[in-house]
Amino acid sequence: METLTIALTKGRLAEKTLKLLTDAGYDCSQILDGSRRLIFEDEDNRLRFFLAKGPDVPTYVEYGAADIGVTGSDIILEENRRVYEVLDLGFGKCSMCVCGPESAAHLLEHHEKIRVATKYPRIARDYFYHQKNQTVDIIKLSGSVELGPIVALSDVIVDIVETGATLKENGLDVLETIIPLSARMVVNPVSMQMKSARIRELIDRIRSVLQ
Repeated sequence: METLTIALTKGRLAEKTLKLLTDAGYDCSQILDGSRRLIFEDEDNRLRFFLAKGPDVPTYVEYGAADIGVTGSDIILEENRRVYEVLDLGFGKCSMCVCGPESAAHLLEHHEKIRVATKYPRIARDYFYHQKNQTVDIIKLSGSVELGPIVALSDVIVDIVETGATLKENGLDVLETIIPLSARMVVNPVSMQMKSARIRELIDRIRSVLQ
């Protein structure tokens, strides 16, 4: 039986994914026991797991280092890797939004050229250029993008919104919603052909738990 390698996003997504895999009958005890190993195995089911940062998961999958990956749909959209998205896992739900002070709302209505701070330049550019037909200057940030409008670096931001509490604390609002997000499973295209039966079995077992 062929071994399947699964790349999991570190943090809350990994915790929820491991519970899902456990409920589907897979042995995730090695990765749950606090070991400092980098590769974990379920020998009976011929599965290998490893943890990676979210943006790296689609890269591992595209290049075949992992057959399967689990990460947020924001990462999949932003990284734009050659992978198959096969399953919405239904957790990690949030939204990608345009946010800013209420006074900036009119800038979005009249298609004025504005500055947009974001960790997601590809998503922001696609939204403003192709959906809104609005010219923007995209400013890529790695830290707290909420600072952008507060210190006049940008007019608005594009970022993930879960509860909106951080926005409100800083005098910002959701001005437009771009797309809903959640955790997704992606598969390497070659693996989907070469290990089709094994991958489809895993997908079916997880889908049965989700249902």
